[in-house]
Amino acid sequence: MANTQGPQGNYDPAGSTQMFRAFVDEAPQSATPQQTSSGPRVGLIIGVVVAVAVVAAVAWLALK
Repeated sequence: MANTQGPQGNYDPAGSTQMFRAFVDEAPQSATPQQTSSGPRVGLIIGVVVAVAVVAAVAWLALK
């Protein structure tokens, strides 16, 4: 087990600071910008509209 020290010299027996830094510093090999796909977003909007319509229909039938 390695004796690692944090940035202020505090003893870190688990080495979690070193593992965290390795995780944070890990960069993707190809830095490509994210593609803006409207597919999932459109599906989500349609799902919300359908859910609101169903709730409205149930409420209308209940209050009729």
